[in-house]
Amino acid sequence: MGKQLNDQQKNTLLKLARNAIEHYLATGRHLSQQTEDETLQEKRGAFVTLKQDNQLRGCIGYALPYKPLYETIIDVSVSAAFHDFRFPPLTKEELPQTKIEISVLTPPQKIEDVNQIEIGKHGIIITKGMHKGLLLPQVPVEWGWDVETFLSNGCRKAGLDEDEWKREAQIEIFSAQVFSE
Repeated sequence: MGKQLNDQQKNTLLKLARNAIEHYLATGRHLSQQTEDETLQEKRGAFVTLKQDNQLRGCIGYALPYKPLYETIIDVSVSAAFHDFRFPPLTKEELPQTKIEISVLTPPQKIEDVNQIEIGKHGIIITKGMHKGLLLPQVPVEWGWDVETFLSNGCRKAGLDEDEWKREAQIEIFSAQVFSE
C-alpha cells in the first residue's frame, strides 16, 4: 500500500521531477539518481501532471507499481514533458512557467458497485477488451463532475461509448496523495 509521504519526501520528488526534465532538455537522456530514503525506494504507481496557466500541458504515469517511486517520477516526468502525444515536446523557454503536480497512487482495486466511488477520493480505471482509460481523483473535482459524468468521461478516455460502464466494463478505483509546486 505504501506510506503517506512527508513534506520533505514530497519536496524531494518535486525537485527530482524538475531536475529530470531539465536534465533531459540539456542531454536528451534520463537522469540517473539514487536515494537512501526507503519510502522513495518502494515500488509505487505515480503520475506527473504538467500545467501552464492552470491548463494541462502533459500528464503521464504508471497506474501500477512497476519501479521504485523515485525512478517512476524520473520516467514519468520526462514522458509528461516530451512524450504526451496530446502536446508538442516541452521547450526550455516553457519550463519556468510550468508547474509540476505529482500523484502517488495506491494499487487499483476492482469494484462491483459504482456507489463505492467517492468524488475527490478515488480515481478510476475503466477497462473493456483492449480499451483502458484512467482518470485521477482530482479530475472530477476540477471539472465539477458527479459519479456518472466521471464514469462517462473515463469510458470516453478509454475509447468506449460513454455509457459502457453500465455494461461489461471493469471498473477499478484507487486513491492518490497529490501535491504540487
